[in-house]
Amino acid sequence: MERKITKQQLSLRNGQDKDEIWIAFQGKVYDVTGSRLWARGKHYEHWAGQDLTAELQDAPHTDHVFDRFPVIGLLI
Repeated sequence: MERKITKQQLSLRNGQDKDEIWIAFQGKVYDVTGSRLWARGKHYEHWAGQDLTAELQDAPHTDHVFDRFPVIGLLI
């Protein structure tokens, strides 16, 4: 059974409040803590700790970029 993660739990993993850095995309929560591109919880104009599904439309890459990060749960 997949771990269920609330928006509040996700928001605390923004690179500022806790050591973990998480983002959500299409209902899945990814741990991007180890990525230098997400250092301090920011990646270009995107902030960690939130659902980035709508923002990907403007990104210069496809959703396959998330394949390199572990899925740690489902956003509820």
